[in-house]
Amino acid sequence: MNTLNTTNTKQTTNTTNTTKVKKSQKQDPIRCDCDVIHEEVVAEVQKKLPSEEILHDVADLFKVFGDATRVRILRALAESELCVCDIAFLLDKTQSAISHQLRVLKQVSLVKSRREGKIMYYSLADHHVELILDQGFEHVTE
Repeated sequence: MNTLNTTNTKQTTNTTNTTKVKKSQKQDPIRCDCDVIHEEVVAEVQKKLPSEEILHDVADLFKVFGDATRVRILRALAESELCVCDIAFLLDKTQSAISHQLRVLKQVSLVKSRREGKIMYYSLADHHVELILDQGFEHVTE
């Protein structure tokens, strides 16, 4: 049997590829009560996890949805292509505030723009953005 000492925990490996964890005297309320780690399952899941860089990018993407004004802009753009003036009027915000939020949305590729003369029009970057929005609204309204 292999043993591995870690902080406040002693692990022993048995022949069925599970690791039994002996609980320390003081229980951590965040940890589960399970005392067996299923190494094969954990190894398979570990192989399927995306890289840290991709996880970081996804986390940054979801942070953008943490602002109600940005979500309102995205919802409006899901209905129609709009210019800054239209969005500012629709959301009762200043053009400057809307421009700032559109810049953030463009940085994470949620919004794209096109110029027509002096006017810049904004729309959702692709169909995935609308799917993300729809899933979010469906999740909170169920």
